[in-house]
Amino acid sequence: MVTIAASRRVRRTPFSSGVEAAGVKAYTVYNHMLLPTAFESIEADYRHLKTDVQVWDVSVERQVSIKGPDALRLMRQISPRDMSKMAGDQCYYVPTVDHNGGMLNDPVAIKLADDHYWLSLADGDLLQWALGLAVAQGFDVDIEEPDVSPLAIQGPKSDELMARVFGEEVRNIRFFRYKKLKFEGQSFVVARSGWSKQGGFEIYVEGEDYGMPLWNALFAAGAELNVRAGCPNLIERIEGGLLSYGADMRRDDTPYECGLGRFCNSPDMYFGRNAMARQAKYGPDKMIRAIAIEGEIETCGSVWPLFAGGAYVGQVTSATWSPDFNTNVAIGMVARSHWNAGTRLEVDTSNGMRTAIVQEKFWI
Repeated sequence: MVTIAASRRVRRTPFSSGVEAAGVKAYTVYNHMLLPTAFESIEADYRHLKTDVQVWDVSVERQVSIKGPDALRLMRQISPRDMSKMAGDQCYYVPTVDHNGGMLNDPVAIKLADDHYWLSLADGDLLQWALGLAVAQGFDVDIEEPDVSPLAIQGPKSDELMARVFGEEVRNIRFFRYKKLKFEGQSFVVARSGWSKQGGFEIYVEGEDYGMPLWNALFAAGAELNVRAGCPNLIERIEGGLLSYGADMRRDDTPYECGLGRFCNSPDMYFGRNAMARQAKYGPDKMIRAIAIEGEIETCGSVWPLFAGGAYVGQVTSATWSPDFNTNVAIGMVARSHWNAGTRLEVDTSNGMRTAIVQEKFWI
Protein backbone atom coordinates (compact mmCIF):
# COMPACT_ATOMS: atom_id res chain seq x y z
CA MET A 1 0.00 0.00 0.00
CA VAL A 2 1.40 3.40 -0.98
CA THR A 3 1.40 6.02 1.78
CA ILE A 4 2.10 9.74 1.94
CA ALA A 5 5.33 10.38 3.83
CA ALA A 6 5.10 12.78 6.76
CA SER A 7 6.72 16.12 6.00
CA ARG A 8 6.47 19.80 6.85
CA ARG A 9 5.59 20.28 3.17
CA VAL A 10 2.41 18.22 3.60
CA ARG A 11 0.58 19.63 6.58
CA ARG A 12 -1.97 17.99 8.83
CA THR A 13 -5.02 20.03 9.80
CA PRO A 14 -6.68 20.98 13.09
CA PHE A 15 -9.27 18.26 12.32
CA SER A 16 -6.92 15.45 11.23
CA SER A 17 -7.36 13.39 14.39
CA GLY A 18 -11.15 13.51 13.94
CA VAL A 19 -10.86 12.60 10.27
CA GLU A 20 -8.70 9.59 11.10
CA ALA A 21 -11.00 8.44 13.90
CA ALA A 22 -13.90 8.63 11.41
CA GLY A 23 -12.17 6.08 9.18
CA VAL A 24 -10.79 8.08 6.27
CA LYS A 25 -9.87 5.70 3.43
CA ALA A 26 -7.90 8.01 1.12
CA TYR A 27 -6.25 11.41 0.93
CA THR A 28 -4.99 13.71 -1.78
CA VAL A 29 -2.56 16.59 -1.31
CA TYR A 30 -4.08 20.01 -1.94
CA ASN A 31 -2.41 23.32 -1.12
CA HIS A 32 0.34 21.38 0.69
CA MET A 33 -2.23 19.84 3.07
CA LEU A 34 -4.13 16.59 3.45
CA LEU A 35 -7.60 16.51 1.88
CA PRO A 36 -9.77 13.43 2.52
CA THR A 37 -11.26 11.90 -0.65
CA ALA A 38 -13.25 8.91 0.68
CA PHE A 39 -14.58 7.43 3.90
CA GLU A 40 -16.88 4.41 3.47
CA SER A 41 -16.60 4.53 -0.35
CA ILE A 42 -17.13 7.25 -2.95
CA GLU A 43 -20.59 5.88 -3.82
CA ALA A 44 -21.66 5.32 -0.21
CA ASP A 45 -20.43 8.80 0.73
CA TYR A 46 -22.37 10.17 -2.25
CA ARG A 47 -25.61 8.52 -1.10
CA HIS A 48 -25.19 9.83 2.42
CA LEU A 49 -24.35 13.37 1.26
CA LYS A 50 -27.61 13.54 -0.69
CA THR A 51 -29.81 12.37 2.20
CA ASP A 52 -28.24 13.42 5.50
CA VAL A 53 -25.45 15.75 6.64
CA GLN A 54 -21.67 15.57 6.55
CA VAL A 55 -18.79 17.41 8.20
CA TRP A 56 -15.93 18.08 5.79
CA ASP A 57 -12.38 18.98 6.74
CA VAL A 58 -11.58 21.49 4.00
CA SER A 59 -8.71 23.20 5.78
CA VAL A 60 -6.95 22.93 2.42
CA GLU A 61 -8.98 25.96 1.31
CA ARG A 62 -6.20 28.19 2.58
CA GLN A 63 -6.86 31.89 3.00
CA VAL A 64 -4.88 34.76 1.57
CA SER A 65 -5.48 37.80 3.76
CA ILE A 66 -5.21 41.15 1.94
CA LYS A 67 -5.43 44.06 4.37
CA GLY A 68 -4.61 47.74 4.13
CA PRO A 69 -5.51 51.00 2.37
CA ASP A 70 -4.86 49.49 -1.08
CA ALA A 71 -6.67 46.19 -0.46
CA LEU A 72 -9.57 46.86 -2.84
CA ARG A 73 -7.19 48.29 -5.43
CA LEU A 74 -5.27 45.01 -5.44
CA MET A 75 -8.44 42.91 -5.48
CA ARG A 76 -9.58 44.77 -8.60
CA GLN A 77 -6.36 43.81 -10.35
CA ILE A 78 -6.39 40.17 -9.32
CA SER A 79 -9.81 39.28 -10.71
CA PRO A 80 -11.93 40.28 -13.73
CA ARG A 81 -15.01 40.38 -11.47
CA ASP A 82 -16.41 43.79 -10.53
CA MET A 83 -15.74 44.21 -6.81
CA SER A 84 -17.19 47.70 -6.41
CA LYS A 85 -20.65 46.63 -5.17
CA MET A 86 -19.56 43.86 -2.83
CA ALA A 87 -21.42 44.15 0.47
CA GLY A 88 -19.81 43.85 3.88
CA ASP A 89 -21.28 40.39 4.56
CA GLN A 90 -20.83 39.00 1.07
CA CYS A 91 -18.78 36.26 -0.57
CA TYR A 92 -17.86 36.47 -4.27
CA TYR A 93 -16.65 33.76 -6.61
CA VAL A 94 -13.64 35.47 -8.22
CA PRO A 95 -11.72 33.79 -11.05
CA THR A 96 -8.14 35.04 -11.00
CA VAL A 97 -6.10 35.32 -14.19
CA ASP A 98 -2.57 36.03 -15.35
CA HIS A 99 -1.47 38.65 -17.90
CA ASN A 100 -2.61 36.38 -20.74
CA GLY A 101 -6.03 35.76 -19.21
CA GLY A 102 -5.11 32.24 -18.12
CA MET A 103 -6.78 30.89 -14.99
CA LEU A 104 -4.53 30.97 -11.92
CA ASN A 105 -7.15 29.99 -9.35
CA ASP A 106 -10.87 30.32 -8.67
CA PRO A 107 -11.14 31.40 -5.04
CA VAL A 108 -14.04 32.73 -3.04
CA ALA A 109 -13.47 36.29 -1.83
CA ILE A 110 -14.83 37.26 1.58
CA LYS A 111 -15.14 40.94 2.43
CA LEU A 112 -14.35 41.38 6.12
CA ALA A 113 -14.06 45.20 5.94
CA ASP A 114 -13.55 47.90 3.33
CA ASP A 115 -9.81 47.41 3.71
CA HIS A 116 -9.69 43.67 4.45
CA TYR A 117 -10.45 40.64 2.28
CA TRP A 118 -9.82 36.92 2.42
CA LEU A 119 -9.33 34.82 -0.68
CA SER A 120 -10.35 31.21 0.03
CA LEU A 121 -8.23 29.28 -2.43
CA ALA A 122 -8.55 26.36 -4.76
CA ASP A 123 -5.35 24.35 -5.25
CA GLY A 124 -2.57 26.82 -6.06
CA ASP A 125 -0.07 29.24 -4.54
CA LEU A 126 -1.96 32.46 -5.24
CA LEU A 127 -0.37 34.23 -2.27
CA GLN A 128 2.86 34.68 -4.23
CA TRP A 129 0.99 36.19 -7.20
CA ALA A 130 -0.83 38.67 -4.95
CA LEU A 131 2.38 39.52 -3.12
CA GLY A 132 4.25 40.06 -6.38
CA LEU A 133 1.59 42.41 -7.74
CA ALA A 134 1.50 44.38 -4.51
CA VAL A 135 5.25 44.73 -4.06
CA ALA A 136 5.91 45.59 -7.72
CA GLN A 137 3.41 48.45 -7.58
CA GLY A 138 4.16 49.69 -4.10
CA PHE A 139 0.68 48.97 -2.75
CA ASP A 140 0.06 49.66 0.93
CA VAL A 141 -1.22 46.21 1.94
CA ASP A 142 -0.26 43.35 4.21
CA ILE A 143 -0.56 39.91 2.59
CA GLU A 144 -0.36 36.74 4.65
CA GLU A 145 -1.85 33.30 5.25
CA PRO A 146 -3.87 33.58 8.47
CA ASP A 147 -4.50 30.74 10.92
CA VAL A 148 -7.89 29.91 9.41
CA SER A 149 -9.09 26.38 8.65
CA PRO A 150 -12.51 25.99 6.99
CA LEU A 151 -14.89 23.25 8.06
CA ALA A 152 -17.80 22.56 5.70
CA ILE A 153 -21.23 21.27 6.75
CA GLN A 154 -22.98 19.87 3.67
CA GLY A 155 -26.19 18.01 2.94
CA PRO A 156 -29.97 18.51 3.29
CA LYS A 157 -29.84 18.42 7.11
CA SER A 158 -27.13 21.10 7.34
CA ASP A 159 -29.42 23.86 8.62
CA GLU A 160 -30.69 21.72 11.47
CA LEU A 161 -27.22 20.65 12.57
CA MET A 162 -25.80 24.17 12.38
CA ALA A 163 -28.74 25.61 14.33
CA ARG A 164 -28.06 23.14 17.14
CA VAL A 165 -24.47 24.37 17.46
CA PHE A 166 -24.64 28.05 16.46
CA GLY A 167 -28.29 28.92 17.16
CA GLU A 168 -31.32 29.68 15.01
CA GLU A 169 -29.69 32.79 13.52
CA VAL A 170 -27.70 30.56 11.19
CA ARG A 171 -30.87 29.72 9.24
CA ASN A 172 -31.14 33.36 8.13
CA ILE A 173 -27.81 33.42 6.30
CA ARG A 174 -28.40 33.88 2.58
CA PHE A 175 -26.45 32.10 -0.16
CA PHE A 176 -22.90 33.42 -0.46
CA ARG A 177 -23.44 35.67 2.55
CA TYR A 178 -21.97 35.26 6.01
CA LYS A 179 -22.51 36.13 9.64
CA LYS A 180 -20.04 36.13 12.50
CA LEU A 181 -21.31 33.58 15.00
CA LYS A 182 -19.81 32.46 18.29
CA PHE A 183 -18.57 29.07 19.42
CA GLU A 184 -17.09 28.81 22.93
CA GLY A 185 -16.79 32.60 23.03
CA GLN A 186 -14.88 32.86 19.74
CA SER A 187 -16.48 34.52 16.69
CA PHE A 188 -16.16 32.70 13.38
CA VAL A 189 -17.17 33.70 9.87
CA VAL A 190 -20.00 31.31 8.92
CA ALA A 191 -21.01 31.43 5.24
CA ARG A 192 -23.77 29.65 3.34
CA SER A 193 -21.51 28.06 0.75
CA GLY A 194 -19.63 24.87 -0.01
CA TRP A 195 -18.38 22.64 -2.82
CA SER A 196 -21.55 20.61 -3.31
CA LYS A 197 -25.05 21.16 -4.69
CA GLN A 198 -26.69 19.74 -1.55
CA GLY A 199 -26.70 22.96 0.47
CA GLY A 200 -24.73 23.85 3.55
CA PHE A 201 -22.23 26.11 5.23
CA GLU A 202 -18.53 26.77 5.61
CA ILE A 203 -17.16 27.71 9.02
CA TYR A 204 -13.89 29.65 8.90
CA VAL A 205 -12.27 28.40 12.08
CA GLU A 206 -9.75 30.97 13.35
CA GLY A 207 -7.26 29.36 15.68
CA GLU A 208 -6.34 25.69 15.41
CA ASP A 209 -7.13 25.07 19.09
CA TYR A 210 -10.84 25.39 18.28
CA GLY A 211 -10.69 22.69 15.60
CA MET A 212 -11.42 19.49 17.49
CA PRO A 213 -13.79 21.05 20.06
CA LEU A 214 -15.96 22.28 17.18
CA TRP A 215 -15.66 18.95 15.35
CA ASN A 216 -16.75 17.07 18.46
CA ALA A 217 -19.62 19.48 19.15
CA LEU A 218 -20.99 19.02 15.64
CA PHE A 219 -20.90 15.23 15.92
CA ALA A 220 -22.51 15.27 19.36
CA ALA A 221 -25.29 17.57 18.16
CA GLY A 222 -25.82 15.60 14.95
CA ALA A 223 -25.96 12.03 16.25
CA GLU A 224 -29.71 11.65 15.63
CA LEU A 225 -29.31 13.38 12.24
CA ASN A 226 -26.99 10.57 11.11
CA VAL A 227 -24.07 12.97 10.75
CA ARG A 228 -20.87 11.53 9.28
CA ALA A 229 -17.47 12.75 8.25
CA GLY A 230 -17.34 13.40 4.53
CA CYS A 231 -15.43 15.19 1.82
CA PRO A 232 -15.96 16.70 -1.63
CA ASN A 233 -17.51 13.90 -3.65
CA LEU A 234 -16.37 13.17 -7.20
CA ILE A 235 -19.73 11.86 -8.44
CA GLU A 236 -21.82 14.68 -6.99
CA ARG A 237 -19.49 17.46 -8.13
CA ILE A 238 -19.46 16.22 -11.74
CA GLU A 239 -23.26 15.89 -11.70
CA GLY A 240 -23.40 19.49 -10.51
CA GLY A 241 -20.77 20.86 -12.87
CA LEU A 242 -18.48 22.00 -10.07
CA LEU A 243 -15.12 22.56 -11.73
CA SER A 244 -11.89 21.53 -10.07
CA TYR A 245 -8.94 23.84 -10.63
CA GLY A 246 -5.96 21.79 -11.76
CA ALA A 247 -8.21 19.11 -13.25
CA ASP A 248 -10.95 20.76 -15.32
CA MET A 249 -9.29 24.14 -15.77
CA ARG A 250 -5.71 25.31 -15.74
CA ARG A 251 -3.58 28.25 -16.77
CA ASP A 252 -4.10 27.21 -20.41
CA ASP A 253 -7.79 28.12 -20.07
CA THR A 254 -9.51 31.49 -19.73
CA PRO A 255 -12.62 32.20 -17.66
CA TYR A 256 -14.66 32.43 -20.87
CA GLU A 257 -13.52 28.96 -21.90
CA CYS A 258 -14.45 27.66 -18.45
CA GLY A 259 -17.99 29.02 -18.73
CA LEU A 260 -17.21 31.80 -16.26
CA GLY A 261 -17.65 34.76 -18.57
CA ARG A 262 -20.42 36.19 -16.38
CA PHE A 263 -17.79 36.85 -13.74
CA CYS A 264 -15.70 38.96 -16.13
CA ASN A 265 -17.64 42.19 -15.64
CA SER A 266 -15.09 44.55 -14.12
CA PRO A 267 -14.70 48.04 -15.62
CA ASP A 268 -11.18 48.18 -14.19
CA MET A 269 -7.91 47.49 -15.98
CA TYR A 270 -7.25 44.14 -14.35
CA PHE A 271 -4.40 41.87 -15.42
CA GLY A 272 -5.40 39.90 -18.51
CA ARG A 273 -8.15 42.29 -19.67
CA ASN A 274 -6.54 43.12 -23.02
CA ALA A 275 -5.64 39.48 -23.65
CA MET A 276 -9.29 38.43 -23.18
CA ALA A 277 -10.79 41.29 -25.22
CA ARG A 278 -11.48 39.13 -28.29
CA GLN A 279 -13.18 36.40 -26.27
CA ALA A 280 -15.23 39.01 -24.43
CA LYS A 281 -16.53 40.29 -27.77
CA TYR A 282 -16.83 37.15 -29.89
CA GLY A 283 -16.81 34.30 -27.39
CA PRO A 284 -14.22 31.53 -26.95
CA ASP A 285 -13.25 28.84 -29.45
CA LYS A 286 -13.63 26.09 -26.84
CA MET A 287 -15.71 25.74 -23.69
CA ILE A 288 -16.46 23.46 -20.76
CA ARG A 289 -19.39 21.13 -21.45
CA ALA A 290 -21.28 18.37 -19.65
CA ILE A 291 -20.70 15.05 -21.41
CA ALA A 292 -22.29 11.62 -21.02
CA ILE A 293 -20.11 8.63 -21.92
CA GLU A 294 -21.54 5.29 -23.02
CA GLY A 295 -20.13 1.92 -22.00
CA GLU A 296 -17.99 0.79 -19.12
CA ILE A 297 -15.24 3.16 -17.97
CA GLU A 298 -12.95 3.63 -15.02
CA THR A 299 -12.82 6.92 -13.15
CA CYS A 300 -10.91 9.47 -15.22
CA GLY A 301 -7.44 9.98 -13.75
CA SER A 302 -5.83 11.70 -16.73
CA VAL A 303 -6.93 13.71 -19.75
CA TRP A 304 -8.97 11.70 -22.29
CA PRO A 305 -8.91 13.17 -25.82
CA LEU A 306 -12.16 13.73 -27.74
CA PHE A 307 -12.43 13.08 -31.48
CA ALA A 308 -14.91 13.72 -34.27
CA GLY A 309 -14.25 11.75 -37.43
CA GLY A 310 -10.70 11.14 -36.27
CA ALA A 311 -9.98 14.84 -35.67
CA TYR A 312 -9.14 16.10 -32.18
CA VAL A 313 -11.91 18.39 -30.84
CA GLY A 314 -11.30 18.54 -27.11
CA GLN A 315 -10.75 16.52 -23.97
CA VAL A 316 -12.51 14.97 -20.99
CA THR A 317 -10.99 16.04 -17.68
CA SER A 318 -13.27 14.40 -15.08
CA ALA A 319 -15.55 11.37 -15.46
CA THR A 320 -17.16 8.66 -13.37
CA TRP A 321 -20.30 6.54 -13.07
CA SER A 322 -23.44 8.24 -11.69
CA PRO A 323 -25.83 5.84 -9.93
CA ASP A 324 -28.66 8.40 -9.82
CA PHE A 325 -28.53 9.22 -13.53
CA ASN A 326 -27.53 5.75 -14.71
CA THR A 327 -24.78 7.02 -16.98
CA ASN A 328 -21.14 7.98 -16.96
CA VAL A 329 -21.06 11.71 -16.20
CA ALA A 330 -18.15 13.82 -17.37
CA ILE A 331 -16.73 17.32 -17.67
CA GLY A 332 -14.90 18.19 -20.86
CA MET A 333 -13.47 21.07 -22.87
CA VAL A 334 -14.97 20.99 -26.38
CA ALA A 335 -14.29 22.99 -29.53
CA ARG A 336 -16.97 25.45 -30.63
CA SER A 337 -17.55 23.41 -33.80
CA HIS A 338 -18.69 20.42 -31.73
CA TRP A 339 -20.07 21.75 -28.46
CA ASN A 340 -23.78 21.80 -29.31
CA ALA A 341 -26.01 19.56 -27.19
CA GLY A 342 -26.56 16.16 -28.76
CA THR A 343 -23.28 16.12 -30.66
CA ARG A 344 -21.84 12.60 -30.67
CA LEU A 345 -18.08 12.29 -30.28
CA GLU A 346 -15.54 9.58 -29.52
CA VAL A 347 -13.46 9.65 -26.36
CA ASP A 348 -10.26 7.67 -25.87
CA THR A 349 -10.67 6.39 -22.29
CA SER A 350 -8.41 4.15 -20.24
CA ASN A 351 -10.84 1.36 -21.25
CA GLY A 352 -10.64 2.15 -24.95
CA MET A 353 -12.74 4.24 -27.34
CA ARG A 354 -16.24 5.13 -26.16
CA THR A 355 -19.11 7.23 -27.49
CA ALA A 356 -19.47 10.62 -25.79
CA ILE A 357 -22.56 12.82 -26.11
CA VAL A 358 -22.50 16.55 -25.37
CA GLN A 359 -25.28 17.53 -22.94
CA GLU A 360 -27.44 20.65 -22.77
CA LYS A 361 -26.51 21.20 -19.12
CA PHE A 362 -25.13 19.44 -16.08
CA TRP A 363 -27.33 16.99 -14.23
CA ILE A 364 -28.01 18.90 -10.99
